[in-house]
Amino acid sequence: MTSFAGDCGPRVIHAAPLALDWAPVDPTQSVSGDPRAGSAEVARAPGIEVGVWAHTPGVSTDTEADEVFVVLSGRATIEFADGTVLDVGAGDIGILPRGAQTTWTIHEELRKVYVIRSGAGA
Repeated sequence: MTSFAGDCGPRVIHAAPLALDWAPVDPTQSVSGDPRAGSAEVARAPGIEVGVWAHTPGVSTDTEADEVFVVLSGRATIEFADGTVLDVGAGDIGILPRGAQTTWTIHEELRKVYVIRSGAGA
């Protein structure tokens, strides 16, 4: 099995204060407000990416990856094209199926740790 630790060995990543690369949400995805999103990849192995993602208040759309996440802080409502609505906040675990069309309403700046699975057989 491939290890996340790779050549750098075991470590702890403090996700709450981790510096993120911030940018405005793509105008084609921004619905209202002036949302910005930030992220930092913290580990990668074949077929798996782990990182921290944040989004300022506002509304934006997305097409989801195969993802599990844990909310560290903030609050959001995630609406799926099929009518499913998830309200998430600190301590919640969310599961997003690949290809789901979503609208994220961020009520309070949201920060989450995510694990994305990609590729066949992953």
